[in-house]
Amino acid sequence: MLLRLLLLLIVLLIEAQSAEATPNPVEIPRTQVIPLENSVTGGLYELYVKLPEGYIFESSDSENSASKDNTSHAHQPALKHYPVIYTTDADWHMDLLSGTTEFLLPEVIIVGISWQRNMPSNVDYGDSRAYASRFRDYSFTSHSKPDVQEKYQFGKAEAFLRFIQQDVMPKVEKQYRVAPNANAYLGYSMGAGFGAYVLLEAPNTFTHYLLGSPSLSENSLVALKELTAKPVKQQVENANVFVSIGELETSRMEVTQAFVALLKQSQNNMTINGLNVISDSDHTSAVPETFTSSIRWLKQMTDK
Repeated sequence: MLLRLLLLLIVLLIEAQSAEATPNPVEIPRTQVIPLENSVTGGLYELYVKLPEGYIFESSDSENSASKDNTSHAHQPALKHYPVIYTTDADWHMDLLSGTTEFLLPEVIIVGISWQRNMPSNVDYGDSRAYASRFRDYSFTSHSKPDVQEKYQFGKAEAFLRFIQQDVMPKVEKQYRVAPNANAYLGYSMGAGFGAYVLLEAPNTFTHYLLGSPSLSENSLVALKELTAKPVKQQVENANVFVSIGELETSRMEVTQAFVALLKQSQNNMTINGLNVISDSDHTSAVPETFTSSIRWLKQMTDK
């Protein structure tokens, strides 16, 4: 009997030590992870959806609704609808965007779109496997090197835009109370380049565009100019645009300035903030201030 107790004690101690050695991961409060398949390509993604603190699920009230008559139910206040900020590169951006909006713009739903989870196993992506899909999804021009182009399939932004329009946004709008005509897109680097493409290809997809240090080249700028020269697919209803770049991003400064100039020339219903230059910052160190400045700007636009 004593031997059994000793063995049990040893097992419990081992389990306790194992539990201590595997700490629980930190989670973003009020954030749900929703698997989502691209209905056209079969690519598997995840949506990271963070809800505002005051968000009330309709199901919480429906349990008691059977005991109320129609008159009392009619006098219940309507549940609030919230604006949405969509962002790409969610695995990198969600924590920073969550912290920034928590104080500057708390009454908002954040939807982060992950990279594709089921990339082909027979392709050697090396250390970039986790985020390999961003090269394909966020770009709208081909790569100049054939071997790189074959591996990463650059230039599929149109297909990724359809995924957002046909799968992501309907899913969010069906599952959550979303305010109409109040959504925003925040992208950084390649994600901002994708936002530039959406802005000129399908501008009414979002109301506000927050584009930080967009990864643009002379070739991609030519492609954007070609979009502005095409017959207009949809009249711009109201697009508000924030563009920023780090002061030390000298190699991208000229093309980014040209992009802002192109926007100012292209559409009458666009409100452009100009080019916000973040002092003493390069492409990496500009990230925190980009998020803070763009969310401040978004708050000003939504408070009007």
